Amino acid sequence: MGSSQCKQDSIPSRNTISFIPVAYSSITSRSTSIPWLFSPTVDLLTFLGSALLSLGLLAVGASFGFLNEETPEWTWVTAILLIDVAHVYSTGFRVYFDPVELKQRPWLYALTPLMALLVGMAVYSESDTWFWRILAYLAVFHFVRQQYGWVALYRSRAGETGTWGRWIDSVAIYMATIYPLIYWHANLPRGFWWFLQGDFAELPSIFVTIAAPIYWISLGLYACRSIYRAVALGKWNPGKDIVLVTTAICWYVGIIQFNSDYAFTVTNVIIHGIPYMVLVYWFGCLGRQNQSTRRWPKIATFLGTVWVLAYAEELLWDCGLWHERGWLFGPAWHLEQFEFVLVPLLAVPQITHYVLDGFIWKRKSTRRLFSRANVS
Repeated sequence: MGSSQCKQDSIPSRNTISFIPVAYSSITSRSTSIPWLFSPTVDLLTFLGSALLSLGLLAVGASFGFLNEETPEWTWVTAILLIDVAHVYSTGFRVYFDPVELKQRPWLYALTPLMALLVGMAVYSESDTWFWRILAYLAVFHFVRQQYGWVALYRSRAGETGTWGRWIDSVAIYMATIYPLIYWHANLPRGFWWFLQGDFAELPSIFVTIAAPIYWISLGLYACRSIYRAVALGKWNPGKDIVLVTTAICWYVGIIQFNSDYAFTVTNVIIHGIPYMVLVYWFGCLGRQNQSTRRWPKIATFLGTVWVLAYAEELLWDCGLWHERGWLFGPAWHLEQFEFVLVPLLAVPQITHYVLDGFIWKRKSTRRLFSRANVS
């Protein structure tokens, strides 16, 4: 991950990716490899590291009393600006900054942002409440599906094709995210919201009563299956386990355990945004390394680009409409009279990211990169 030009001596060949960590050899006596997505170090830093960072910041917040106060500005800058908003723009490196990819599906990539703007303006002109509500649920769907996507990639990497296993894994990861959301909807108003206050619709508490046993049973079945496969069959999939466990913990404590905007912020966006940016950068390195005419940018260029774009977007939001962080973005521009155009326009990168994410990672090149055939 630290290599600036994705050199062959730092990244294994696409067809000979082999990870056999000595530390796990006793547990995987019947298996010659552990199905990491990237590498042992990168996987652990990406998924476990981001979760530990989230929980560490949660502990810091509890110690300094942030859980019952306004989210500190430094938290907004690091978690929202540099991770959440920035990861949206990393899609550009997967699509819009890649001429090869643009030629594959030009109509999809051209029409998606255009339609996002036109539909957004149409909805916003009718009701700003419904605009933010629809955008919030689109974002929720994206967040939930990304966690499922990691589990699916790890299953593919390990060559897990069994129907029962797929059902157990799928229900577990979906309930790890959906149950906290159901609890949230059934306990409105909370001390936090997705985009704006009131963007979620209230649900009766009976939904929590129904979902709770499904949640705990699904996690229990997943744990039993994972332990059995590791101990009895020697088929441990630690990356998938880490994704499931950290997702369950972060979503539970961030939404259910604490009624705090700070807690929700640090547990929600960090484990979502960091892994996505790692995926985009790693795919660019590994997926393009055999094309001599295509050079992937240094990681500093990658991060610098998405951070500058994120800052530019938030500057327009704040100076044009919100006027909340003059210390960071400068004096207000008072563009409220153009709100019906400005809000849908500034939401285009998010909507485009949400929509295209459902397409770009289903390409054969992605599946091949993370397939069982590349585990030896």
